[in-house]
Amino acid sequence: MLENWFRLSENNTTVRREIAGGIATFLTMSYIIFVQPVMLQAAGMDFGAVMTATCLSSALTTFVMGVWANYPVALAPGMGHNAFFAFIVCGRLGLSWQAALGAVFISGLLFLILGAFGIRSKVMNAIPDSLKFGIAVGIGLMIALLGFEWAGIVVDDPNTLVSIGVLTKPCVVVSGLGLLTALILTCLRARGAILAGMAVSAIAAWAMGLVSYKGAFSMPPSLAPTFLAMRPQDALALGLLQVIFVFFILDLFDTIGTLVGVAELGGFMRGGELPRARQAFMSDAAGTVAGAVLGTSTVTSYVESCAGINEGARTGLASIVTSILFLLALFFYPLVEMLGKAIEVQPGMRVYPIIAPALIMVGFMMMRGVKFIPWDEPTDSIPAFLTIVLIAFSFSITEGIAFGFMSYTLLKIFTGRWRDLNIFLLVISIIFAFRYFYLSI
Repeated sequence: MLENWFRLSENNTTVRREIAGGIATFLTMSYIIFVQPVMLQAAGMDFGAVMTATCLSSALTTFVMGVWANYPVALAPGMGHNAFFAFIVCGRLGLSWQAALGAVFISGLLFLILGAFGIRSKVMNAIPDSLKFGIAVGIGLMIALLGFEWAGIVVDDPNTLVSIGVLTKPCVVVSGLGLLTALILTCLRARGAILAGMAVSAIAAWAMGLVSYKGAFSMPPSLAPTFLAMRPQDALALGLLQVIFVFFILDLFDTIGTLVGVAELGGFMRGGELPRARQAFMSDAAGTVAGAVLGTSTVTSYVESCAGINEGARTGLASIVTSILFLLALFFYPLVEMLGKAIEVQPGMRVYPIIAPALIMVGFMMMRGVKFIPWDEPTDSIPAFLTIVLIAFSFSITEGIAFGFMSYTLLKIFTGRWRDLNIFLLVISIIFAFRYFYLSI
């Protein structure tokens, strides 16, 4: 049955390789099980329900990807998407998490519709590569900054906004040990470096009395607080078009970038095209919709799937293995709760020293795209630079994208390179300019 469905021989693989690949992918990306509840808790969501929604949505969509598209690609709530959801939409804009889930749901439906009519690739091609990579790098810097703050390494300063913290504090030592472990294992190209770093931080935190061990196994937390709590009508009523647009663009970038990267590594491309691309994209879009229904931020394809491919995975059977492991993770809630524990270092200031190394490492991985920016061409590299620094310095993905689009359009026009522009870029740039200079928001 496995041979007939997944075509193992045709893809030059075996059941053993697929199982090993599925396990490797899970170990490499399982940090999201611990990070996601902490991130969305900042938006006011229930910690346990988010953990359950994360495992269920990851398992469901990874299973669909494996069975329908037959690719060894795993899906889970995306880093960057969760930061935008919690700290920008719910934090800075002050919207309810129910409305934010509604915006995620609408963006997922939009993804499905555009995919069905083949419009998605046209939208993606309309955005310059320099801005695509700039957005990814900027999000990486923003996540890394959050990680350094949660580690207590970077603290606020009334004169310079940020400054270095006291490195001898227990929370900083805990994060530092975990980060060092993850960095060393990454250099040794070991699997599960991020997860191992978190484990070292957890042991150090327990040894220092910062957290207490309350067991490893339990029944999964209830999904009731977040299940079907989304309010798409609120998202539309509040006029969150720019929020929906950003959710959509981020999902588009992540999906295409991940699938192309995984396909190149696994040798799946045929004549420059990805076979069964429609099934893969639709699986990803369905994941976003399912995630919003269950109660978590945008679900997208994970580049960590490359870990499984390096172990020999070539078919969707590996995704089935990863899916099963996400389901089993539901029963480890006490560990998730311990790893996500907030520690109050002073009144009004909380840190998450066990989670922090994971965020910093994710930031490092997202920085890789900077090498693809054409730095010798200022009309491309300057907008990319503005996108990167403004996402990080303003702690807003929306502002970075806005300044990137507007500066790209203006520089191309004033340097006589207007042929590099397209109607999509012009319209989006005008909308962003209208927002700033007329609506003053």
